[in-house]
Amino acid sequence: MVKQERAARTRQALIRAGAEVFAREGFARASLTTISRQAGVSNGALHFHFATKQALTQAIMAQALEAVRRIVQDAGAGDGGPLQALVEATHQLMNRIGHDVVVRAGFGLSDDPLGGQGPVLRREWQHWVEEVLRRAEEDGHLGREVSAEDAAVAVVAATVGLEVLGGTDRTWLSPEKVTRLWALLLPRLTGQGDRPS
Repeated sequence: MVKQERAARTRQALIRAGAEVFAREGFARASLTTISRQAGVSNGALHFHFATKQALTQAIMAQALEAVRRIVQDAGAGDGGPLQALVEATHQLMNRIGHDVVVRAGFGLSDDPLGGQGPVLRREWQHWVEEVLRRAEEDGHLGREVSAEDAAVAVVAATVGLEVLGGTDRTWLSPEKVTRLWALLLPRLTGQGDRPS
């Protein structure tokens, strides 16, 4: 049991170290030697857990995807309605990207043609946003002139924009920026920002 726990801790240390190195250097420039040194383990220990950089990347992406799924699941479990869930999930996602290097690296690796698996995390986010807004439309939470499809375009573009900009300037991930985004979007989505005719 102790051996399994030690192996699990080593694996997690390698995922975190890999995320830190990939976030800092990018996939192409990152070396397995740098990653093993960052994790405080030998190259042999790294290769025991991950035969290639791609295998380590897949583990980072899987962990980041799990975190995104947990965020949207937790936000959707509340009883504040679909738009409240969307606001809460956005705040949680930006906070997680800002403070969790594995999630941040997962999004960064999505952009890397050498190491990424395409925009997996953004696609997951997009599908969830579309589903929540469809539910909001069905339940009558969107304004008369707002379609779920149009709303999803705006919300996904804006939130992914925050995530991308936050990759180089973390202030874009701050609660203040997310609050300002929703202060602008919510009145339009609910129809309260429509001008009287």
